[in-house]
Amino acid sequence: MKHLTGINDLSDSDITALLDKAQGYADALNNGGKVERSLKRKTIITMFFENSTRTRLSFEMAAHKLGASVVNWDLETSSVKKNETFLDTILTVGAMKPDAVIVRHAEFEAPVFMSRRMGCPIVNAGDSWREHPTQALLDALTIRQAKGRIEGLTIALCGDVAHSRVASSNLALLSRLGAKLRVIAPDFLMPQKFSVSGIETFTDMDKGLPGCDIIMMLRNQKERMTTGNIPDDTTFHRQYGLTTDRLALAPNALVMHPGPMNRGVEISDDIADHPTHSLILKQVTNGIPTRMAVLDYCLNY
Repeated sequence: MKHLTGINDLSDSDITALLDKAQGYADALNNGGKVERSLKRKTIITMFFENSTRTRLSFEMAAHKLGASVVNWDLETSSVKKNETFLDTILTVGAMKPDAVIVRHAEFEAPVFMSRRMGCPIVNAGDSWREHPTQALLDALTIRQAKGRIEGLTIALCGDVAHSRVASSNLALLSRLGAKLRVIAPDFLMPQKFSVSGIETFTDMDKGLPGCDIIMMLRNQKERMTTGNIPDDTTFHRQYGLTTDRLALAPNALVMHPGPMNRGVEISDDIADHPTHSLILKQVTNGIPTRMAVLDYCLNY
């Protein structure tokens, strides 16, 4: 049984195979090609304990394009609202024998907990600030398409890195793929330690951006913050927002954001919507073929 609860679940060969498979699906979807319905007669349950637009919809579309049936577990109408425990909930769902479960949860390592107690593959759609592995994979696919490679690129993750599961998974994945990584954040949003070595850190955007090939902006994860005081949005944008003037410091850089964006805070409108520099909607598009590859990997290999 193969789970995807975090980037470290994947070997180097798994990562290469997933990105190549995702590219194949992307080519087929873009060109109207045939996609093998490799998950026909499979039933996948989605369990989102937190809100989601991009991740949930792209997982559902990915499953449908591969021929699977998708059943959505709804938090608001579930027995959790009657004080059923998380353990009893997942044991109940597991007893229904789904072929896989996709889960997003606010608790640290909730997908890992599930993988040890349910008899089917578990796919992590984001847990706490720990991991969001499929987002990192689709980001890597997007970078590879745009730049032709990842190895040797200078990639900066900017903003609230301390509370970002996207940042955590991207640092783990991109370092393994040979990128040179930078983190640009104020002291109170800078991680106290990193799970990978060799990361350059900057507390000044204007000093950290020159020489970057990719700039990945992150929103302030206010729902996960327990310490630190963020300045008002106008002040934060002035100090750490990506603007036209700041992008000029790295004129060849492409801009990414996992969403949802807080326009006028970490990123300005003209950068978010830039016709040549912004890869943000391309990231959304790549969520479908990437998650198709992940589901195929977890259920068929």
